[in-house]
Amino acid sequence: MTRIEIPTLRTKRLVLRALRADDLAPFAAMQANPEVMRHLGSGKPRSEAETWDMMARMLGQWGLRGYGMFAVECEGRFIGRSGILHALDWPEAELAYGVDEPYWGKGLATESAIAIRDWCFANFELGLLASFVRPDNAGSIGVLRKLGAVRTSTLTLLGGPAERWEHRR
Repeated sequence: MTRIEIPTLRTKRLVLRALRADDLAPFAAMQANPEVMRHLGSGKPRSEAETWDMMARMLGQWGLRGYGMFAVECEGRFIGRSGILHALDWPEAELAYGVDEPYWGKGLATESAIAIRDWCFANFELGLLASFVRPDNAGSIGVLRKLGAVRTSTLTLLGGPAERWEHRR
């Protein structure tokens, strides 16, 4: 059997770890929330089965690329996901993050994204990471500014407009 090693990263308030089967219920609830999902992916809520498939893809990316998405845990609870998203048809490696609505405005997305960015640049030879954000996602744009990312362009991604932000080593 081949095992995939996924590191555990720790910040002041968070544990960034491998996704587990018991993350399905809180992750599916987050993905079913229209307010959360209007900012993520295609902008549409996802079912529990779609969330399970997404979890499997996120875990599979670790085996194929050596990096991927982490579960974000705060005080022992799953609160979101953060990591490097790089699907086959994705334009480039993306520093991606998303936390559930009750955790917005507390700096947790920023804290997770800083940890991921720093870990990625310390362990992989990627010269830059991109982040793609919907133009109306003020919270995520605030995170990107705190990280020192620079807006470089606007493109169409997953059927809608997206701003491309760049993180350099």
